[in-house]
Amino acid sequence: MDRPRLRPLDVFFEPKSVAVVGATDKEGSVGRTVLANLVATPFGGAVFPVNPKRDNVLGIKAYPRIADLPEPPDLAVIVTPAPTVPGLIAECVAAGAAGAIVISAGFKELGAEGAALEARVLAEAKRGHLRVVGPNCLGVMSPPSGFNATFASGIARPGSVAFLSQSGALCTAVLDWSRRVKVGFSAFVSVGSMADVGWGDLIDHLGDDPRTQSIVMYIESLVDARGFVSAAREVALTKPIIVIKAGRTSAAAKAAASHTGALAGSDEVLDAAFDRCGVLRVDSIEELFDMAELLGKQPRPKGPRLTILTNAGGPGVLATDALIRSGGVLAELAPATIAELGTVLPPTWSHGNPVDVLGDAEPARYAKALEIAGRDPGNDGLLVILTPQAMTDPTRTAEELVKSAQGAATPGLASWRGGPEVAAGEAALNAADVPTFPFPD
Repeated sequence: MDRPRLRPLDVFFEPKSVAVVGATDKEGSVGRTVLANLVATPFGGAVFPVNPKRDNVLGIKAYPRIADLPEPPDLAVIVTPAPTVPGLIAECVAAGAAGAIVISAGFKELGAEGAALEARVLAEAKRGHLRVVGPNCLGVMSPPSGFNATFASGIARPGSVAFLSQSGALCTAVLDWSRRVKVGFSAFVSVGSMADVGWGDLIDHLGDDPRTQSIVMYIESLVDARGFVSAAREVALTKPIIVIKAGRTSAAAKAAASHTGALAGSDEVLDAAFDRCGVLRVDSIEELFDMAELLGKQPRPKGPRLTILTNAGGPGVLATDALIRSGGVLAELAPATIAELGTVLPPTWSHGNPVDVLGDAEPARYAKALEIAGRDPGNDGLLVILTPQAMTDPTRTAEELVKSAQGAATPGLASWRGGPEVAAGEAALNAADVPTFPFPD
């Protein structure tokens, strides 16, 4: 027996049937790519190409219109030119569809005429209580189920991070990066210009999703600030919400308006809103990627206290500076921890945090110091730094770190500094879900 759909946005992540309106065999086309992605990773539902000029597409029987489908589709993915979309949404409503993803561009980002066209799309959708993602978007993925209604090159790895973006191009960049560093996602949504489904809807939905442990967002505009704040305030209590907000300067805000057709709003007001609802704002794409990697691979930190373990003093100092500047604190190691470390480290070790295991540290010394420091109850996380010195074995040290990190209750991070000499160790850490960073700060 099919599980009843209880939430309005389930249709975008767990549809039982999908119509691809504008599906085609043409190489390099959006219609071909979307259809190919849907059938490449079976999600348990039926896929119907809709094209009045084709009997079949990619070997799959095609239908002239939505009304001709053998069953009403749960979801329609529309890739046809913008002027055709209002009529197609009306057909979806008549057929009883619950949702539509409008990938097509050419709406309010083009000005008044496009905005009027978008208003018609929304009006048709509201007549049948049909929810719409987009228009002008990359599409939606649900990696745990294999559902991929996008024109990206393949599907993301399954995981626990939900990624929401107002930029489709950033989605594809994150997707490519995530494969290299092995970060997985519970949901991957390109929202486009958000004619209907907005930030608040998605945060509400993902807040109730047991597969989602954190939400990472790229935002250009808050169309419904009240809805965002209301949803985020509740969800952020249990799941971290990380945001990068583009359009902070007037020039960038103008660029964002030409991209999605939405105004950016006052940056100071947004900062206050984020603070009020417990959202963490980051300032760069690099930070956004780093947060996605950490939240996707390690336990959620319970506090700001970090222990730094290093075989070189300078990198430890740089990491400490960065930690303190960003609101973190060095963990205060218990006297018993200091004493125990003194039994395995040379007399000239730092006798504090950062824990300097010295430049001649072999893997066994690293591993024992990490084990002792990791047991200290004052830790909320550990950063292990390695620089390739003559006596260092980066690969074996990484393997020892992996053993210690498995099953740990606090997050572990690593900075294997260097190039080819540390590459194998870095790869071993990434493969074991230990986030790695080229620089300790």
